[in-house]
Amino acid sequence: MTPSQEDPARLIREDDRDAAVRRLQEAYAEGHLSHEEMDERLHGALTATTHGELVPVLASLPAEDPGTSSTIAAAGGRIQRRGAWRVPRTLKVESAFGRVHLDLSRAVFEHPVVDIELRVGTGRAKITVPRDATVEIDELHTGWKDTRYRPRPSLRPGGPTIRISGVMGFGRLKIRHARR
Repeated sequence: MTPSQEDPARLIREDDRDAAVRRLQEAYAEGHLSHEEMDERLHGALTATTHGELVPVLASLPAEDPGTSSTIAAAGGRIQRRGAWRVPRTLKVESAFGRVHLDLSRAVFEHPVVDIELRVGTGRAKITVPRDATVEIDELHTGWKDTRYRPRPSLRPGGPTIRISGVMGFGRLKIRHARR
């Protein structure tokens, strides 16, 4: 979600602030902002505490690259991704009746924060994350069974942050860290 789509009163996280700074830097590098305007907007991004305060900071910037979002959908059957694949900034996974298995252990992360939005009806979902990943599931709503996940202390700093949100209907989500 962009800051304009967020609840304006909702507090921003550090990665939201980092994303805003990155967008400002890219806009400056591409010549969309003057040096003075860049300084002013950076100050606004670094001092913002809510999404509403980020909206004017990012106003009139070019839209983010659409290649940073992807959707995988299937009415039934299995959705599976494994091996060395590029993970977009936002990944939407929609499955009405099938199983979902996302193996991110050998995936290529081009963004420090990845949002995975699940819309799973009656199937199960399993997500294997890299060993050093941080996983946030605060925005995930389960209807039938609780999510199985034991947070692991980060062994090495600098791993990706994976935010999982969405709705799990009658299935269960199982998240585990890769062993290697």
